[in-house]
Amino acid sequence: MGRLTTHVLDLSTGRPAEAVAIELWRMDAEPVMLARVLTNGDGRTDVPLVEGDAFTAGRYQLVFHAGDYFRSRDAAGIEPPFLDRIPIAFGVADASPHLHVPLLLSPYGYSTYRGS
Repeated sequence: MGRLTTHVLDLSTGRPAEAVAIELWRMDAEPVMLARVLTNGDGRTDVPLVEGDAFTAGRYQLVFHAGDYFRSRDAAGIEPPFLDRIPIAFGVADASPHLHVPLLLSPYGYSTYRGS
């Protein structure tokens, strides 16, 4: 049974990023929001973003609300923030394994990778 998970690490503090809003969209002809969650104290979501029969092959997009996160910590100190919403668009060819898409975040840059 496949599932999709994520976590967010704040590289500017070296700590998990707590209370980052994340949206998961299925990018069909008409995009459909599948989940909207907040990260916990470990920078993770309490449950998978999608799993089981609801997780199918196709195109997806995660949207991380980084600007709101940094505003709440007064970390960036500028308006508008350099990074506000960070979309990560990705494809899933096989939805049977566990797919993990993390975000490594700072006020001025980010990176991601395919984890498991």
